[in-house]
Amino acid sequence: MSHREDCHHPPLAAIGQRLATTALHAAYPGGPPVLTGVDLQVGAGRRTALLGANGSGKTTLLRCLSGGHQPSAGEVQVDGRRVDYSRKGLREHRQRVQLVLQDPDDQLFSADVTQDVSFGPMNLGLPVAEVRERVAEALALLGIEHLADRPTHQLSYGERKRAATAGAVAMRPAVLLLDEPTAGLDPAGVEEMLGALTRLEEHGTTVVLATHEVDLALSWADDAAVVVDGTVTQGLVEEVLGDDLLVARARLRRPWPLELAARLARAGLLDADARPRDVDGLVAALSGRAATTS
Repeated sequence: MSHREDCHHPPLAAIGQRLATTALHAAYPGGPPVLTGVDLQVGAGRRTALLGANGSGKTTLLRCLSGGHQPSAGEVQVDGRRVDYSRKGLREHRQRVQLVLQDPDDQLFSADVTQDVSFGPMNLGLPVAEVRERVAEALALLGIEHLADRPTHQLSYGERKRAATAGAVAMRPAVLLLDEPTAGLDPAGVEEMLGALTRLEEHGTTVVLATHEVDLALSWADDAAVVVDGTVTQGLVEEVLGDDLLVARARLRRPWPLELAARLARAGLLDADARPRDVDGLVAALSGRAATTS
């Protein structure tokens, strides 16, 4: 299913910024290494899914990318420029790269949604009129304009997720990092979140999504980056998640479209190199196979 929708709001961010790490190492005081020599490329406009087992280092990598955790070695770059960890440098970086944590209650603290979403732009010292414009834009893109005056403690879990995301979106980042944005949501909530992410993409924001859901990653992403043994393996999502040895090492599972395609191939019903990413892709592969054998 496609999640692309039309939206007619002003552009959010400058298109073309690329986020990357080079030989990145990360650890916490007194603890063992978490990441050891990570090379990652997040292409502008490319959907990237970040996957890995609990404790693999996904969240640490997101925090490094956002400037929230300084690597012990290596570097994070935006458009080839190394992140500056001075107060001024981090302030500039966080205008370009924003992180939304898995638990929305870690980020929502104001009395109502509008106040919470306006917090970041207000801290930039922007004129009140521009802050209001950014808040309205973010609420519209997340589809929660009706929640503008709602107290944050009265929001449902899915509404809190989108309100927290709106707070990051109001900063108009070039790259939005999301830690498990669909975790705990019902199917309708997942669709609403993915629809909101599509609207952000259409306005110039590149999205990186950390998830345990391999089926979601396969259907949504262009690229996958799997964190395992302190390093990252990255490539086209269907190729990375089709690597059974890598998936097993990462304590993940093969997505169901790839598993079903493999079984159909063993039965002679589908080409061995078929890599469907969703129901539509599987139907198209079967139809193509039927056409060539008829």
